[in-house]
Parts: sequence; structure tokens; C-alpha cells
Amino acid sequence: MKILVAVDGSSYTKRMLAYLAAHDEWLGQHHEYTVVHSVMAVPPRAASALDKAVLHAYYEAEAEKVFKPIRSFFNRQKLKANFVAKIGHAADNIAGVASKGKFDLLIMGSHGHGTLGNLVMGSVATKVMANCDTPVLLVR
Repeated sequence: MKILVAVDGSSYTKRMLAYLAAHDEWLGQHHEYTVVHSVMAVPPRAASALDKAVLHAYYEAEAEKVFKPIRSFFNRQKLKANFVAKIGHAADNIAGVASKGKFDLLIMGSHGHGTLGNLVMGSVATKVMANCDTPVLLVR
């Protein structure tokens, strides 16, 4: 099974990883894992003032801050994973990677604000589910 794991480095990501570790059916050598993280883009005016190499290094460093503990998690589980960093809005990037990669399952943590909270603040998970044909497992 091809599994896409969406991460943001928050406590909700940690809770989702703990859920994976506790459920053997989601972990194992028989699955193919890709971990995706979306780094917020530097505003265009600021980005135009920076050297492209500096901007690229910034995006890589921000992604690696999130990926480092997750790499450790996969190493402890003795699993291989591909790590993909995208720049821009998280919901769009996650849904795009899920669709283009033809994943069997997308696993992600959710803040669990509920309907009223989503109405006021929006929800990456809600937007991903609306824009993605891949089945989604939300862990709260």
C-alpha cells in the first residue's frame, strides 16, 4: 500500500505518529511511505530581495526542522520513507501530492476544532478532504 503521511511538526503530528506506532496494520515493510511537509512561502516582495540560493537554503532548513524527528521515528521503526517538501499552502500541496502520487491512503493529524472552529479558522484537513480523491485517515 502506498501511504502518504502529511506532517507539520506540531503536537498533532506527534499524536499521529504515536497512533501509527500503536497500530501494526499501518506500519511494516509491505507499505511504501512518503512524508510530505509544506513550508509557507516567503512573501513575494521579500523573496525578490533575497538571493535564490539563500531562499532555497531557507526552505530546505525549515523543512528539515520538521523532517528530522520524523526521520528518527521511521528509522526506529526500521522503515524507509521518501521525504517531500513543498512550498505554499499546505492543503493544496498535500492534496496535489496525494492525487499525483496515486496514493492508497493519506494519514494526517487534525487539530479537531470542530465545525464552528473550521468555519472561523478554516481547516487544512477539511480542505484536503474536499480537494483529494485519496482516502484520508485523520488522527485527533
